[in-house]
Amino acid sequence: MSTLKKLQGCKEVMRSQTNEEALENHIETSLLSQGFIKGDPNDFNKEFAIDTVRFWHFLETTQDDELKKLQRDPSCKQKILSRFDKLMKKYGIMRLIKKGLDIDDAHFTLLYVAALHNSGEETVKRFDSNEWSVTRQVRYSTLNPLQEIDMVLFVNGIPLITMELKNIWTGQNAKVHGIKQYKNDRDPHQPLLNPSRCIVHFALDTDEAYMTTKLDGVNTFFLPFNKGNNHGKGNPVNQHGHKTAYMWEEIFTKSSLAGILQHFVRMSGKEGDALSQRILLFPRYHQLNVVRRITKSVTTHGAGKSYLIQHSAGSGKSNSIAWAAYQLIECSQNGEQNPLFNS
Repeated sequence: MSTLKKLQGCKEVMRSQTNEEALENHIETSLLSQGFIKGDPNDFNKEFAIDTVRFWHFLETTQDDELKKLQRDPSCKQKILSRFDKLMKKYGIMRLIKKGLDIDDAHFTLLYVAALHNSGEETVKRFDSNEWSVTRQVRYSTLNPLQEIDMVLFVNGIPLITMELKNIWTGQNAKVHGIKQYKNDRDPHQPLLNPSRCIVHFALDTDEAYMTTKLDGVNTFFLPFNKGNNHGKGNPVNQHGHKTAYMWEEIFTKSSLAGILQHFVRMSGKEGDALSQRILLFPRYHQLNVVRRITKSVTTHGAGKSYLIQHSAGSGKSNSIAWAAYQLIECSQNGEQNPLFNS
């Protein structure tokens, strides 16, 4: 290869890195402005797939009394992490998020739920004590110390979402290159990428987003997580920024993620079934959007209105109905204690 071609190739790589870095900067800046903490990739424990600094800080500042029950054992931190890892591998993230972590006579809450309209000040205060963080260039592999995931979102040190970011101005996009990277270059046997260790993995660029809840090498199946454009695929033009800005402005907010964890993400099958045989269900954009719009309307206007919801064949009507039904039963109007529906 000629020297000129080598220089041109290096220039293209540098341009690609620069443009992808610009997208990372943009997403990170937006999340930090919303109250996220900037994570340090050096704080990530590859073996247990956890940000140990955020994890221990959260427990020490919110549940110190529970920690003291175990601190007579000098190896209590290792014991807690080992128990966490064992349950994660057996049941997946949602069991721990919803039920917490029990060790001997200590119980640790791993996520304080978001307040409802009629919740008290204590619930609001506890939710605010959650530590949401965003970490870039996470070196996650126990086998290849240089392999990185572009961005990971955490709550209280627990990874929720991984992202591979692309920038179409470099000739790379999420649909082809981002998905290919997850399929071919990301080892699903590594703890961070194990089944149900995170709730979702996104391939994302400035125009489109794609998601999967289970990495399975070349067999990994991705679905679009786009808003749609003129009754078709993709996303509409955004006069104020990137077409996918809704991801970090709407989906990745703390209240949005908490709502997704509390009301949408669930595991198929029975708790006793092998984790490898269960499927983690994460809503697509149109499902999330329609349920939120219905519940917002009902909360504002009360019962009695009619709604028409249009879904194309195979786009998840049953799940949209189930998610809507479960959330409508919790709806009340104007902060009243009594629910609007009783069946």
